[in-house]
Amino acid sequence: MIEEGSKRGKAMVEKRQLFMEMRAQNFDVIRLSTYRTACKLRFVQKRCNLHLVDVWNMIEAFRDSGLNTLDHNAEINVSRLETILSSIYYQLNKRLPTTHQINVEQSIGLLLNFMVATYDSEGHGKLTVFSMKCMLATMCGGKIVDKLRYIFSQISDSNGVMAFAKFDQFLREVLKLPTAVFEGPSFGYTEHSVRTCFPQQKILLNTFLDILMADPPPQCLVWLPLMHRLANVENVFHPVECSYCRSESMMGFRYRCQQCHGYQLCQSCFWRGHANGPHSNQHQMKEHSSWKSPAKKLSHAISKSLGCVPIGEPPHPMFPEQSEKPQDTMAHTVQPKPVANNMNNTMLMSSGAPTPTKSVLESPSRLDEEHRLIARYAARLAAEAGNSTVSSSTQCPPTDLSFNFDANKQQRQLIAELENKNREILQEIQRLRLEHEQASQPTPEKAQQNPTLLAELRLLRHRKDELERRMSALQESRRELMVQLEGLMRLLKDEEQKQAAQTGGSPHSSPSHGAGCSMPMPIRSTSAGSTPTHTPQDCLAGVGGDVLEAFAHGVPRNLRNDLLVAADSITNTMSSLVKELHSVDDAAEEEDNNMRNGGLRDRAEAE
Repeated sequence: MIEEGSKRGKAMVEKRQLFMEMRAQNFDVIRLSTYRTACKLRFVQKRCNLHLVDVWNMIEAFRDSGLNTLDHNAEINVSRLETILSSIYYQLNKRLPTTHQINVEQSIGLLLNFMVATYDSEGHGKLTVFSMKCMLATMCGGKIVDKLRYIFSQISDSNGVMAFAKFDQFLREVLKLPTAVFEGPSFGYTEHSVRTCFPQQKILLNTFLDILMADPPPQCLVWLPLMHRLANVENVFHPVECSYCRSESMMGFRYRCQQCHGYQLCQSCFWRGHANGPHSNQHQMKEHSSWKSPAKKLSHAISKSLGCVPIGEPPHPMFPEQSEKPQDTMAHTVQPKPVANNMNNTMLMSSGAPTPTKSVLESPSRLDEEHRLIARYAARLAAEAGNSTVSSSTQCPPTDLSFNFDANKQQRQLIAELENKNREILQEIQRLRLEHEQASQPTPEKAQQNPTLLAELRLLRHRKDELERRMSALQESRRELMVQLEGLMRLLKDEEQKQAAQTGGSPHSSPSHGAGCSMPMPIRSTSAGSTPTHTPQDCLAGVGGDVLEAFAHGVPRNLRNDLLVAADSITNTMSSLVKELHSVDDAAEEEDNNMRNGGLRDRAEAE
């Protein structure tokens, strides 16, 4: 009794441990419920080490445990569930290197208590087979398209068409996960959830994948693809400064405002609703899961405009529309259509590398087919042996053949696994060899492949030469004007001194700089008598038009201001030309970079 009580107390502590650790992460400060739910479920996935178990390994575990032979509504007790989880985690440790082994007992305890709290809230001590399959297939690692294919195989009929009643049952089970992490009000099950996901009457595999992997997906399952995106961006680095916290780099998601130019937020600030300056939380934000330099963005835009890359890519590979029976292994489900052409496959086969479109699950299906052929051949041999006149001592009875078949089955499976591993190693070697060859080969000139870009570059350089000639002419004009301005200012000062000597007084104001100053400040005089009454024409020989116009109007004009206005006009014109020249230089340099980057990309595509 004491031992049973201690076990029960330990189970209660383990049951609360995962939720206490999740609360310590402070996920509730996230403003949006979608991100909040995805972050919580991602934490549970990593804490229970489910992210290390691929969906294919999970499917094989279901088959090895005999769950594929049970009805979806059949119930299993907690002790059998613990046995299944133990098998999953011990097999995982066999695949992991010795330096990355996990704590199997702790992982089993955390996951078992989480599943019991999620699907056995009333304490019956039993779970249905379908609820266990839905939970483990959703929370394990792997690609979302593979998970959805397996789920479709569980909810489709013998004709390969989705059964709405089974999909409704799937929603009931999978939406218990957000409820378990206290997000039930946002993503709880409703009776109208099925029709909001699929308004059509007949749903095949491709339609099922199109709707659940759309952007955005159905509202009740919007957290599912987000949880997979979170896993993909955890180690993504963005060399961009956050506009709110001023962090010089970002990890994870990056969000760019569609209204405020250059306004970007890291995922922590965006999730918490931080905003400053003219930005508001009501503005539309775009989520970025990768970083591209401005040069790469420009190169991609040019390639897209030239038709070098497809504008839109399908979210998943297209599968043949044919009826398939639901299976508990994906070995017999329909495979995607080959993407690579026959020429590429022929080249890879001639080089000794396997074709890239070959599925990793073809070998088990091929083994099953070989087993059936061997069994038929053994039966035929047994029949021939029974009808022959050979002595009974030399005959091989059917029992011996079946025994030999069972004894060699494990050996053939081991050989097939080793062959698959060898093919994967060969593929990796071939990929590394191709990358090395691409890096060592010289880059072709983009100008030889695209004459349009070459003509634009020549036009920019011709424009640059014209601007340089105009700037040189303006610099020469400005220099001549400044020399004339300096002589005229000296003349003006001499005339003022002569006028003051004739009148016997001093002017009320005088220039603030000496005669040697090349650019005097314009100072307005308060005395009318300080302006000369006549203009010596011999001093105006060779002077520009602005100076002649200033002297032609006599006394009322202010000569110094007119000259300075003319000098400022030329200076402004030169400044605008310099800016235009610099813009042309930048455009030419950017065009050269684009040509080099485009050459690299075209060479990679050609190879």
